[in-house]
Amino acid sequence: MAKAVSKVVSRAPVKRQKRQAALNDADAGLDLLLEPLRETRKEPRVPARRSRREEAPAEDASLTDRAYRILEELIATLQLPPGAVLSELTLSDRLKIGRTPIREALQRLARDGLVVVLPRRGVLVSDINLRTQLRLLEVRRVLEVLMAGLAAERATSEERDAFAEIAGSMRQAAEVEDDLAFMRLDRRFNLLMAQASRNEFAVRSMGLMNALSRRFWYQHYREVADLPLAARLHAEVAEAVARRDRKGAETAASNLVDYIEDFARKTLDA
Repeated sequence: MAKAVSKVVSRAPVKRQKRQAALNDADAGLDLLLEPLRETRKEPRVPARRSRREEAPAEDASLTDRAYRILEELIATLQLPPGAVLSELTLSDRLKIGRTPIREALQRLARDGLVVVLPRRGVLVSDINLRTQLRLLEVRRVLEVLMAGLAAERATSEERDAFAEIAGSMRQAAEVEDDLAFMRLDRRFNLLMAQASRNEFAVRSMGLMNALSRRFWYQHYREVADLPLAARLHAEVAEAVARRDRKGAETAASNLVDYIEDFARKTLDA
């Protein structure tokens, strides 16, 4: 009995150390939560003699992330338009990625609202709906302001430098009205904002909205958008975060959402 107690006591510090290490890793790896609603998968225990197979899950996850990023951009930029029917086999051939990562990427896109899985019909790119976009913006306003304020307080020096760099690039995109550069910078801005805010619950909620918002923008910006203004408003948020100005970041984020909402309403007359 004494030996059993001794073993339990001796294991307790080890468990605490592992738990603390996991918490540290979780904090350091907040950027892993930037992809919306990513599911955490438990890896099976594999005997040491099968160590080569341990690399497979990590490789699959990397391919799924790559497939997701490519498909999200194709959908957001309307290269895969609303109503398009998506085939795992066709996408696998096009992206040169296996069907399993493609299938998992499509499942994540379905959770984001970018595709719809219909029984016996396959996977379709979802429609773009103004009413849905306006309801989305009601929630996005709260989250944008919250995350901008948190990022201004919590961003590391490296992250503040990255925000400053994005702000400069945004202003350059505004000068030449480079829409594709703006779209890609906007995605980097959103990812960095999510990472710097260090609130995984806000990140998950915002993750559901970013791709839908980008696609809505891309569909209508040629008719009603003021791309230089949009880029400058993003730059002002990034600059406020870079200088650790919480109030300024929150005000700039609110101004940005004001513009986005005004843009959405103008599409009615486009």
